[in-house]
Amino acid sequence: MLTIQEINQLIEKLDQSTIEEFSYEASGAKIKLKKNTGDAKTHIVPQPVVQQQETVPQPKAETTTKPELTEAAETKEEPQSNADYDHEIVSPMVGTFYSSPSPDKPVYVQVGDQVNEDSIVCIVEAMKLFNEIEADVNGTITEILAENGELVEYGQPLFRIKKA
Repeated sequence: MLTIQEINQLIEKLDQSTIEEFSYEASGAKIKLKKNTGDAKTHIVPQPVVQQQETVPQPKAETTTKPELTEAAETKEEPQSNADYDHEIVSPMVGTFYSSPSPDKPVYVQVGDQVNEDSIVCIVEAMKLFNEIEADVNGTITEILAENGELVEYGQPLFRIKKA
C-alpha cells in the first residue's frame, strides 16, 4: 500500500503533467486519480474542532465480594452479531467527502440502492483533485456514514454494504 506521502507525490506529479487520469492497484488496494478539467469551485464547510481528552486509569478498589450480573446485563454486554452489513467502503485518503458530482446534480447513491463493484459511490477531494470512489463489491447500500462536505480521514468508513 502506498503511504500518504507517496500519494501526495503522485497527486503533485499528476497535477504538473498532461496526464488526465491515473489508476494504480497493488495488494488489493486501488487508487484512482483524475484531474478536474472544469472550473470547479470548492466550498469549504467549517467543521467544529473536537479535542480528545486523555483518560487516566483509575486505581481499582479491592472488593471482597464478587458482583452478580443479572441475565439482562450479561446479554447487553455481548456485541451485536446480526449486523445489517458485511462490507465497509473506507476513505483511501484524507480529503473532503462529496456525495454528488456537483451541488446541482443528484447524489451518487442513497440507502437501499443496489451497487456493483464499478459503481461510483462518492468523491473525495484531496489537493484540488476529485477522486471517484468505487463500491468494489456487489450489494445494497445499508448506511451512509459521512455527510456531504465533511472532512474524512484515511481509513474512515464511508458506506456500509450488504453483499449480494
